[in-house]
Amino acid sequence: MTEEFLSPKQVASEYPVLGTVAALAERRWRGEGPAYIKTAKGRSGRVFYRRSIIEQFLADCTVTPRSAA
Repeated sequence: MTEEFLSPKQVASEYPVLGTVAALAERRWRGEGPAYIKTAKGRSGRVFYRRSIIEQFLADCTVTPRSAA
């Protein structure tokens, strides 16, 4: 299986629960959110997310409520 890489625009489109492209950038700046790949240092580096990391991040954020007694 080949790993799929997504741009911030694709992530925002396919996973709206994570927010907009700007919200993803804000999370990166704050050191929050899903792990990402940056191709170079500084503003010239392009950012990509592994689909598997996005899926795992969402799974880790999932809250299962306790059953009502």
